[in-house]
Amino acid sequence: MSAGAASPSTATRSTPMKAVAAARRSLKYGSHTLSFAPSTRRDAKNWLIHQLYVRQEFAECLEVIDDLLESVNGQCEYAIYVKGLIKRQQGFVHESLQLFQQATVLNPLHVANLKQVGRSLYLLGKHKQAIEVYKEAANIESEDWEIYHNQGLCYIFLKRYDEAIEALETANDIQRQDATYLQLGKVYTLQEKYEDAINVYQEALVYSPENPDILVTIGLLYLRLGDNFKAFDFLGNALTHNPKNVKSILAAGSIIQDHNDMDVALVKYRVAAVINPDSPQLWNNIGMCFFGKKRYVAAVSCLKRALYLDPFEWIIAYNLGLVHLNTGQFASAFHYLSASINLKSDFPSAYMYLAVCLSRLGDFNNSFAAYEKALQMDDSDFLFELNYAITLMNNGEKERAKEHYERFKTLYDDADEESRRSDPDVAIQMEQLKKHLNQ
Repeated sequence: MSAGAASPSTATRSTPMKAVAAARRSLKYGSHTLSFAPSTRRDAKNWLIHQLYVRQEFAECLEVIDDLLESVNGQCEYAIYVKGLIKRQQGFVHESLQLFQQATVLNPLHVANLKQVGRSLYLLGKHKQAIEVYKEAANIESEDWEIYHNQGLCYIFLKRYDEAIEALETANDIQRQDATYLQLGKVYTLQEKYEDAINVYQEALVYSPENPDILVTIGLLYLRLGDNFKAFDFLGNALTHNPKNVKSILAAGSIIQDHNDMDVALVKYRVAAVINPDSPQLWNNIGMCFFGKKRYVAAVSCLKRALYLDPFEWIIAYNLGLVHLNTGQFASAFHYLSASINLKSDFPSAYMYLAVCLSRLGDFNNSFAAYEKALQMDDSDFLFELNYAITLMNNGEKERAKEHYERFKTLYDDADEESRRSDPDVAIQMEQLKKHLNQ
């Protein structure tokens, strides 16, 4: 049962007809006024509670529930259950946990109560306790896929990935669900087993060939693996089934952007901006499109909006550093690149561009230290060696500049044709540096 399901038992527990008739006869012939059996009184308003809940008239529903619970001394399981659902939807997760536990005390063998206890524990971050509750629920009902699915989610948060895979596969064996396939693929992705993740998603497509979320996820995985052709194919299929899927639009636009077709990418992003105008990734990509078109003011404006929407996204700060570096605003570039490094300290290119900023600001010692840090993290990028050699030459260290220029030439000659042609400015700078070194 999902978190929003309104019933462990929506039907009113009706008293058998003969018993009702007997009760009515007792009203006629008895000397005292008699009421219906307590179980009948407890469940008499279940239909009204259910109706108000599904209409999302929560205030009225809670009033009915509170009145009912007061009249029956808190002994109505269904009323407590629905109150727990409402409280959780309103954000009172701890209170909902107490209510579901109260419902479980009244009916300890009802799986729906245990599942909701587990769900509330999961939302409170008490994953180990949630797993124990789900195990107890599985002992009562072993053929409920949702129990194992939610158990798998808890294991993912605890980073116990093998147990998560086992739980999610068990859920799929009971009943295949797109949500379970997506979580199973996510586990393999977290383990960087991208091919296994793709295989899981491909299996999911057999049962749900038109699910845009699965198609997008496969496309993003192929994009991560560098297979742009397959990525674009799956993203295109996702957009066919859901033209307003923001993830698909962003991913497809980024591939188009990588091929320097900025205008087409901007057309894609315009569609996404209408659907989700507060996406930091969207404004980051739009900003870099304007950067590619050399419209630097528009680029800075879009990137700053992205940074406002997500101030802890390192790539936005990094891109702002690049734009300011290109416009000659070296102090601002230093500020954003430093922020990017603080957020993500294992990205070597950020250190290289920080070194360029420092050299332009005249701080050569710290510039050299930044270059060394970048090369320590990645010594296979010829651009690092070229910029280091240029900086050394500008600081009058010709011999060290020659040494790094030779390393650059070795890496540059070994690189493939596409890498060498990716930036025409590299060849120009190489020739100028060579001329100065030979003087």
